[in-house]
Amino acid sequence: MHIFAPKETDPRETRAALVPEMVARLVKLGAKVSVETGLGERASWPDAAYEESGALIAPDRRAALADADIVFRVGKPPEDEVGALKKGAIHLSFLDPFNEKALMGQFASQEVTAVSLEMMPRSTLAQKMDALSSQASLAGYQAVILAADRLPKIFPMMMTPAGTLSPSRVFIVGVGVAGLQAIATAGKRLGARVDAFDTRPVVETEVKSLGAKFVKIDVGETGQTAQGYAKELTPEQIEKQRQGMAKVCERSDIVITTAKLFGRKAPVIITKEMVAGMRPGSVIVDLAAEGGGNVEGTVLDEEITTANGVRIIGHGKLECRVPQHASQMYSANLTNFVEHFWDAEAKRLKLDMEDEILKGCVITHGGKVVHERFRNDG
Repeated sequence: MHIFAPKETDPRETRAALVPEMVARLVKLGAKVSVETGLGERASWPDAAYEESGALIAPDRRAALADADIVFRVGKPPEDEVGALKKGAIHLSFLDPFNEKALMGQFASQEVTAVSLEMMPRSTLAQKMDALSSQASLAGYQAVILAADRLPKIFPMMMTPAGTLSPSRVFIVGVGVAGLQAIATAGKRLGARVDAFDTRPVVETEVKSLGAKFVKIDVGETGQTAQGYAKELTPEQIEKQRQGMAKVCERSDIVITTAKLFGRKAPVIITKEMVAGMRPGSVIVDLAAEGGGNVEGTVLDEEITTANGVRIIGHGKLECRVPQHASQMYSANLTNFVEHFWDAEAKRLKLDMEDEILKGCVITHGGKVVHERFRNDG
């Protein structure tokens, strides 16, 4: 089977869908691997490194797409490239299927098996393929690093001949993968005092295990979905949550929000009134900026300063600021997917569409939209 990784077309994207280390693993399986010229240049991998690992360098992107049995990408393809794919090819990337009905239709028409990595089940077996979590972890780390750079204070307590400097206070809203990494980075690694809140009481133990304080706000009955995500709150619960969080925001130097809803606008958690109550020089990093933002006033891919001196950072795709490790993790997720479903005897990918992992993440197959959540829209 021929596996091809083209360069990303989004100018903001710095990640590569395949790195040299993973090329070697795929070649060992018996696959032919090719990458577009310059695939890894923004993540500091030259073409020569890919060649040394066994990949062919493909200067003709469309010819390689037409020949590939499996395509590795980070983002969704341009619409004019779906038609270039071989019928029966397998396409793996983030696809945003909730908002890309037309694109899913194109994949179906081309008889391409489209795997949406956002939909990968949150199960133990699929954990090694969970690209969403691997990238969210890096975004959580990078959010803290970015906030630390913008904050006019240091993070840890420091005792000096000139006096003792108090530790900065960091408030993490949302204790998923990104939130947990942000807690660990701010507290364990950089020495800040960390508070964290989530609507799921079950995560309190994890918060405390990282040395942070879990903020308890009574918003009534809450819970989590079968996939482990927080359930959407009612307007009344959101208002109670905001009132409780406002007090924590007032005393925080940094607030990092991480609440995203797939296929829907991100909930506004931090209002303008809450921002107005924060101290000058405080920093907010909104990790949900691409979904509309958790913070009232967030502007995607911009940093703004409010009238009272609070900086709101709305950069999307923070994992793209550490492209080498982001590419390494993402590429490993895709390679793990291929290895999991690889038929060693036939030396090809063998997909059983009754498999629970595939039922969760395959959107189109055999000329149809097959995923149960999108089938009616297909």
